[in-house]
Amino acid sequence: MRIEKINDNKKQFLSLLLLGDEQESMIDQYLPNGDLFALYDNDLKSICVILGIDKNTCELKNIATEEKEQGKGYGTALIHFILNFYKNEYKTMLVGTGEIPSILSFYKRFGFEESHRIKNFFIDHYDHPMFEENIQLIDMIYLKKDLLES
Repeated sequence: MRIEKINDNKKQFLSLLLLGDEQESMIDQYLPNGDLFALYDNDLKSICVILGIDKNTCELKNIATEEKEQGKGYGTALIHFILNFYKNEYKTMLVGTGEIPSILSFYKRFGFEESHRIKNFFIDHYDHPMFEENIQLIDMIYLKKDLLES
């Protein structure tokens, strides 16, 4: 297994990025300035995008694993990698997601704690209703992690 930082032609990963964020115009807002990491185990398995917010904070904007490869630990490996990668550069990492119990518990396993929410984020910023695990996404739930604990 290897993880590479991708600096050029980031849009080549669009089909996988769309698993994590299903509207291309939203991806276009963070992908150009974000750090894209690709995890390979023979072939591409998982990707993520990290965006610096300010000198102390970065945000995990997108993480996605090929559907047939989900549940095999690739997302977990990528999270461990980025937490370690950024711990000397930023103090805090944020991640925003919908109010989906399985996704919230995934991030909490790594020490992320609920921080704040943005009411109606998915209604106001996406051009169609979004669903995950048969739950409509409405509010953006932000979680944060102190990277010094990583």
